[in-house]
Amino acid sequence: MLNFKHFKKIYYALSLLVIIILIGVFGFRIIENYSLGEAFYMTIITVSTVGFNEVRPLSTDGRIFTAFLIIFSFGTFAYAVTSITFYVLGGEFKNYFKDLRVNKKVDKISNHTIICGYGRNGKQAVAELKAHHKDYVLVEQDQNILSELRENHQIPFIEGDATLEKTLERAGISRAKALITTLPKDADNMFVVLTAREMNPNLLIITRASEENSDKKLRRAGADNVIMPDKIGGAHMASLVIKPDVIEFMDYVMGQGADSNNLEEITFENLPEEFQNKTIRELGIRDKSGANIVGFRTPEGEYIINPSPDTIIMPKAKIFVLGTENQITAFRDITTQKNILKQ
Repeated sequence: MLNFKHFKKIYYALSLLVIIILIGVFGFRIIENYSLGEAFYMTIITVSTVGFNEVRPLSTDGRIFTAFLIIFSFGTFAYAVTSITFYVLGGEFKNYFKDLRVNKKVDKISNHTIICGYGRNGKQAVAELKAHHKDYVLVEQDQNILSELRENHQIPFIEGDATLEKTLERAGISRAKALITTLPKDADNMFVVLTAREMNPNLLIITRASEENSDKKLRRAGADNVIMPDKIGGAHMASLVIKPDVIEFMDYVMGQGADSNNLEEITFENLPEEFQNKTIRELGIRDKSGANIVGFRTPEGEYIINPSPDTIIMPKAKIFVLGTENQITAFRDITTQKNILKQ
């Protein structure tokens, strides 16, 4: 059965057409005493206005009935044909089955990131996640953008309003690990953050903001991080003037848009048991892989740059490792002895 929401015009048109046919059949049977087959035939040639010969000459009452049947059925028949033609030739049927296939794919995704909005920021978020082989689901409602996505075949998406619970449910918010909302209006992002936080308290939520005073409001609503693209962009450009080589080096280290990753992070919980509650010196990361531990986040959330070798890796802590692609690969091999490193 086709989804009523997507094809309600066809259902309405066909329902009206069936009602007209039933009225015609019963009318000809009662007024002209036609058989069921004769009544159906007369109704069809009358409704479709094809003009074939009558089964038998009509009585005066039969002609009056036929005249009214033509008047009421002509518009209904034209509406039904137009509706069906629109869905077939306009691509609605094709889009419906494309979306159905994508939705089945989305239902199987877990531990993914939900991206709300496919504007400039949304496209960049998709590109970064795709480059680093991370699962994601896009939520979009703009029909022009949706047409492009249907032709793309590579981006899993959900059509709908991201501020609504049912849309986020379809995007698998209960199974997701993060949500990025990049909608153009701060008020819409606020609704997304509030709804998402209520539906999944453990979700990492990152939101875009346009206005300066929206930052604190979005954080109070439940956002873990609030990004202001204009502010960050301006600061980044100014930094390129003040210390260009440092900024370019940091961009290179972060590996933005690249498959390789020069900076890796790992939490205490994702370290092999024999590495937990040990000092950085005891881990021997540099000796074993060539990579360096360049940062440390304490359980309280403080960041330490170039931590001391005597720093203890304790519960809820996180280390940041810098190295070449080969060194990072070696580091991953060491810390995935039990296949517990989060990629």
